[in-house]
Amino acid sequence: MIRAVAWDIDGTLVDSEPRHHRALLAASRDLGVVLDDLPDQAFRGVHMLDVWEVLKGRYPATVGRERWLDLINARYVADPEPLVPIPGARQVIADLHGLGYPQICVSNSNRAVVDANVAGLGIASFLVGTISLDDVAAGKPDPEPYRRACRQLGLDPREVAAVEDSATGIESARAAGLPVIAFGDAPVAGDVHAHCRLLSDIPQILDPDAAARKPLRRPAGD
Repeated sequence: MIRAVAWDIDGTLVDSEPRHHRALLAASRDLGVVLDDLPDQAFRGVHMLDVWEVLKGRYPATVGRERWLDLINARYVADPEPLVPIPGARQVIADLHGLGYPQICVSNSNRAVVDANVAGLGIASFLVGTISLDDVAAGKPDPEPYRRACRQLGLDPREVAAVEDSATGIESARAAGLPVIAFGDAPVAGDVHAHCRLLSDIPQILDPDAAARKPLRRPAGD
C-alpha cells in the first residue's frame, strides 16, 4: 500500500531545465567561458557534479567546483523569468495533502535551487520536507536521496511512490526500493508502478477510491 509520495522537482513539478541551462551558460560567461556550442538542455536530468566532470577542462585552472556551483545556483535563483510549473503541479500536491498523503521533494539540485523552486511553486506548507544535493553524499542515480527521504517520512520504501521524469531519477528510486510512477516522457522499460501523462492522474493511480472517500482541499487562490 502506498502511503506517501516523493516528488522529483526538475521536469516533474517545474519546467526548470531551460532555466538551469541559462544559469549554466550565464555563470560560465561570468568566468570567461562560452558554452554556446552545447545543445539546448544538454544535461537534462544529470547530476551537477557529473556536469562539472564533463566541463571542468573548459574552465581556467583557478576555477574550482564549489565556486562554479555557487555561481550557477546564484544565476538560477536570480533569473528574472518566472518559474514555469508543470501543468497541475501545485493542485495535485494540494489534493494529495487533502487526502492525507505525506509528501517530500527529492532533487538533484543544490539547496538554494530547491528552496527557490519550492517557494516559486508555493508548496512548502504541503510538504514534510525536501532533500537536496547538499543533503547527501551521492545524488541520483545513487539510491541515497530516496533512502534519506523514506527515513524522513518514517516509512518503508515500498510505501512511498516516487514520481520521476528521467532515467536517472527512476534508477535512483528503484535502487532504493520505491515503486515508481514514470511521468511524461520518462522511460518506462522495466518495472514501474505506473506511467502517467498528466499529474492530475496521480491521486487515482495511488488509490482509485480515495477521491470518493475524502473531499480534496483546494489551495487558496486556485
